[in-house]
Amino acid sequence: MPLLIDGYNLLNVAGIIPRGLGPGGLKRAREAMLNVLAESLPPDEVSRATIVFDASESPWGAARITQHKGLCVRFASRDADADTLIEELILADSSPKRLTVVSSDHRIQRAAHRRKAIAVDSDVWFAELMRQRRERHEAQNKDITKPEGPFPPGEVEYWLKQFGGE
Repeated sequence: MPLLIDGYNLLNVAGIIPRGLGPGGLKRAREAMLNVLAESLPPDEVSRATIVFDASESPWGAARITQHKGLCVRFASRDADADTLIEELILADSSPKRLTVVSSDHRIQRAAHRRKAIAVDSDVWFAELMRQRRERHEAQNKDITKPEGPFPPGEVEYWLKQFGGE
């Protein structure tokens, strides 16, 4: 299912923006959020996700469309804001019923609903993404089993010697 995310809206609700940003702080926060998304989305969804940011906050000289670890990252043109670009992307989608739009902005949610796309509040979507990530991580760790004794003769002594134990 294609995913369209209101970047700064999600950045705010995810709590990734630090206090006192300072020079380059917004860029670092944006990259941190993109890293979290790339690592948290199921691998098959990463390439189908588009994150939209306002151009007024884009890095100097940044391309309007770029990639970050497989995610499509778009910056709205100087003539429009991210909300307008997201509305345009919703209108241009050939299968809007399969589209999930992540934003707590009511204007964007109304645009999604008009095209029968799924609209999800950013905080709700992000909490669910983190829950799914945690479950995947726990499931992966369950598959790792610790060896149980008794061990073959000499194995314990061998490993103790390897790690400097007595």
